[in-house]
Amino acid sequence: MFPAPKTSILYVVIDLAPGRLPFISVPYIVVLLGVLSVSASSVLFKFATAEPLVVAFYRLAFSVLLLGAPLLWRKREKIDRRDLWLSVLSGLFLAAHFATWFFSLTMTSIASSTVLVSMQPFLVVLYGYLVGAERTNGRALVAVGLTVVGAILIGWGDFALDPRALLGDVLAFLGAVAVTGYLLIGRQVRQRMSAIAYSVVVYSAATVALLIAALAWGSPLTGFAPGNWWVFVALAVFPTIFGHTLFNWALKYLPASVISVNILGEPVGATLLAWLIWGTAPGPVTLLGGFLLLVGIALFLCFNSTD
Repeated sequence: MFPAPKTSILYVVIDLAPGRLPFISVPYIVVLLGVLSVSASSVLFKFATAEPLVVAFYRLAFSVLLLGAPLLWRKREKIDRRDLWLSVLSGLFLAAHFATWFFSLTMTSIASSTVLVSMQPFLVVLYGYLVGAERTNGRALVAVGLTVVGAILIGWGDFALDPRALLGDVLAFLGAVAVTGYLLIGRQVRQRMSAIAYSVVVYSAATVALLIAALAWGSPLTGFAPGNWWVFVALAVFPTIFGHTLFNWALKYLPASVISVNILGEPVGATLLAWLIWGTAPGPVTLLGGFLLLVGIALFLCFNSTD
């Protein structure tokens, strides 16, 4: 078990069955809320008309403004120089994740992009196996495979073979590589830094990196439709502050592999939101994929907790 500290405001959920139902404990509830929040990311992005790098830049910039404000009233936290630079590196990985993923969303479908960017659990588990940290048992690995099969089925009908879609798929997978680095660094640094301080440093580094990338790409930072500003704020509040920041909080108490597997629930949420907003009802294969994905996540939590 990875209990949450009783000083946390999130310690309002009772752990009903310690050691038996780990997903009822506070960190798992927090991760679930985070997954529900990040599910809105790809759908919200579709409402933006600004260029991908600009959307990613403003998303992180507003996140820094909103999340950084509470730090002004808190006692200044002492941050080790090594942790500071690791947090900056994590921010660069996050910037790369947003840039590659948002570009992929302009080239391929929401389902295809979300599925491929969600391949990061295999990368996280592979890293843990190679370096001997957070090793996953055989049954949990089978559960990871089941979740990925489910994710593939969700986006199966949307995979295309034209060059532009394939490039979008490649970018989405690179986004998975980038978010893997982001999670692994966060798991290490969060043992010593508070969630808010770590998130602010990470988001700030990502904001600067995305600004430089947008300027180098020649993306206009202004002149787009006013409605984009609401999209930027919504992306900052929901998938970032109530998504990534909750993941950052949970990284202190849960292995990176557990969080990465849970993030695989995002395609289910994104598909359901697309259904509600645009009326694109999921077909039988998509429904089967969602079922397998959710079952795989539940099995992974059970099997991995018995290690």
